[in-house]
Amino acid sequence: MRLAIILAAALAATPLRAAPATPVETPLFAERVQKGQLPPVVERLPKEPLVVDLAAKGRAIGHPGGEVRSIIARARDIRYMSTHAYARLVGFTDSLALEPDLLLSVENEDDRVFTLHLRPGHRWSDGHPFTAEDFRYFWEDVVLNRELSPAGVPEFLLVNGKPPRFEVLDERTVRYAWHAPNPRFLPQLAAPRDPYIYRPAHYLKRFHAKYTDKAELEELARKQKLKSWAALHNRLDDMNENSNPDLPTLQAWRVMNAAPAQRFVFERNPYYHRVDAKGQQLPYVDRVVLDVAAGGLMAAKANAGEVDLLFRGLNMSDIPILKEGERAKGYKTLLWPNARGTEIALYPNLNTVDPVWRALNRDVRFRRALSLGIDRKTLNNALLFGLGVEGNNTVMEGSALFSPELRTTYASYDPTEASRLLDDIGLTKRNGAGIRLLPDGRELEIIVETDGEGGLIVDGLTLIAEFWREIGVKLFVKPQDRTVLRNRAFSGLTIMVAGQGLDNAIPTPIMPPTELAPMSQQFYSWPKWGQYVETKGKTGEECDMAPARRLLELYDEWMSTSDRSAQERIWREMLANHAEHQWSIGTVAGALQPIVVTDGLRNVPKRALYSWEPTAMLGVYRVDEFFWDRKPHKEAAVR
Repeated sequence: MRLAIILAAALAATPLRAAPATPVETPLFAERVQKGQLPPVVERLPKEPLVVDLAAKGRAIGHPGGEVRSIIARARDIRYMSTHAYARLVGFTDSLALEPDLLLSVENEDDRVFTLHLRPGHRWSDGHPFTAEDFRYFWEDVVLNRELSPAGVPEFLLVNGKPPRFEVLDERTVRYAWHAPNPRFLPQLAAPRDPYIYRPAHYLKRFHAKYTDKAELEELARKQKLKSWAALHNRLDDMNENSNPDLPTLQAWRVMNAAPAQRFVFERNPYYHRVDAKGQQLPYVDRVVLDVAAGGLMAAKANAGEVDLLFRGLNMSDIPILKEGERAKGYKTLLWPNARGTEIALYPNLNTVDPVWRALNRDVRFRRALSLGIDRKTLNNALLFGLGVEGNNTVMEGSALFSPELRTTYASYDPTEASRLLDDIGLTKRNGAGIRLLPDGRELEIIVETDGEGGLIVDGLTLIAEFWREIGVKLFVKPQDRTVLRNRAFSGLTIMVAGQGLDNAIPTPIMPPTELAPMSQQFYSWPKWGQYVETKGKTGEECDMAPARRLLELYDEWMSTSDRSAQERIWREMLANHAEHQWSIGTVAGALQPIVVTDGLRNVPKRALYSWEPTAMLGVYRVDEFFWDRKPHKEAAVR
């Protein structure tokens, strides 16, 4: 059965694939075209560009020009431009449907065979053709080269440990075929962090020992204080990082300068593949300017009118100061619901090396008691102005997979029942302060470790400590560096970790339920089980709890089917399993994400869901469609 998930060929009669109006030259490039430095726009666009239907989204057709100013906390954060710009082979729309983007079309045969068709005449930002050779180079010369890819084939390209059969059918067509379904292939291509299964071969071949003299490359690497030609190649091959201005891109904007710098300028891609109904090439904005500023100054700089668009680095506690400056500085503070499972999740480490705590954390009665001992209403009022949603770490209302009981199971405030469960476990002895004692006589003091980067989490833990004291449980908060925290968790040294909940709280059945199964050490409740899966049994521990093993079985079932109803059933069972067993303890969700937008910047949604996955923060709302309806800023200077 041939699935029509994203068959652009079948959409030929729709506005999305309608022929554009005669292409209109972009003012920024007009002089360069006149001087012969660039070909005219009709030659820069693909023969079949992606015609965006702004009217269908209730947006205005804009006009090109100007720049958008924003702030980043450190130079490396320019990598997030790859997420915000969000040009993908296939991408999610703002309604979370998958559609072709860079690709002209995709043929999907039962999630086993995927044939990708490229747009004729599509070019990289330097004008070189984007062809099947770029896919072949990635597969044969990068992935299968052990010096460049010592870890081997990316995990999402493996099915039961086996890679696909890759074929180049012609200059604009490639095919990936697996022996069994790989339903996560297309969603992974639409991820916030693009896996980039293609590379600009014409550029990177100059740094590959297969195509350039190895001795010459080794000498070049030595001059840059790198160990080998492979290290040199990998440094220059940074599709996500934006640290190499010479690397061609297919994104809307290309970085114009490299670190070290306090300001980074991204200029529009002359060969970008999207146009509006009037034939104007996107993006509308000529430049995006990112200034580096201390993380603690984000709200203050927005309040002073120093940004045009800002969201990363802001949180609910910044709303009052942001609102203060709106009238004087001419901006609006939009408040978007954050699509996260919970703002504060508690992760009891089932793999901790302490045998007493390991036994306790693995007892579902203990996890349920801790959940029932949290007064979420008080948390909501104190942290989220009473605007949040109280309950478990699960999907949010609005997801096709939401059920009310997922949020409420074992998530009411019932200290009496919590105490009964703790007594039932045998934790009946207390010290003079009323704190229960562990079987070995130690106080039942839970050291909750957190990365310390979220003030809301630390504030929330302070309140939870008061709630838990009522049931005889002591809580000690231990903030620390994120890298230190992760290493401690991965080594089994943590007892409990506090962090944010599910990254994707608005999933659809076609999205892989990766966060729900014990297959990643990043999930703090089962880091060693995750290590075992990630390393194929070389390190970590094999999952030895039946309810958790069921999650792995369900994930395997999801991976082996192309049946959408079966995928939905699997998702629902996995979500119910999490609510029942309290693998993580949720508190309150629904924080509002402030989005600062200067007056005059149009096509920014007034209200939308904000998340890392699947919305890529602002990515699915197509930042390339934002435009100025007033005189834009002057050209940015690199400093």
